[in-house]
Amino acid sequence: MKSNPARVMTALIGATAVCAVIGTTASAAARPTQSARPTQSARPTQSAGLHLPRAVADWAAAWNGLVPQALGAVFTDDGSYTDQGVGVTFHGRAAISGWKAHSDDLIDDVHVVVRAAYRDHDRITVEAVYSGHLKGAPKPFAVPMATLLEVDSRQRIRSDQDYYALNDVLSQSGLPADWTPPTH
Repeated sequence: MKSNPARVMTALIGATAVCAVIGTTASAAARPTQSARPTQSARPTQSAGLHLPRAVADWAAAWNGLVPQALGAVFTDDGSYTDQGVGVTFHGRAAISGWKAHSDDLIDDVHVVVRAAYRDHDRITVEAVYSGHLKGAPKPFAVPMATLLEVDSRQRIRSDQDYYALNDVLSQSGLPADWTPPTH
């Protein structure tokens, strides 16, 4: 079987970024304190001076915004979103918007700060910090996250896979490792 050099390079870049981000210590994520955290609208979506591909900037702005449909809108009609931390996948704009609404219901001030983005044709690897405050948890969290995006020619997302350590989210939040969100 012949391998495609561009796809092999993309996979290697993605794997390296995932390992680097996940291997980063939680303290490097600059754990915020409740009193020191700025409001959602005042917080940056990227590190200073970083130029991002449009798909990444739109994706981060949608996660940091308050309108769930904005996240669905950055995807193709048949796009997919996978949250590897909790092991769920959603297909289509409505389902992806629903996941954002659910996340906003569960996590106060959910926020993504992009630290770096690497592009290879239609694939983008993103290094970020994912933060927020799980409702009912004693403390907020800020953990490293790696995201693998596939985009179309119009810079809409066909596929999004987010990788972060759920155990770090729970630990930083002051919750037990077997915690599960309340059901409605």
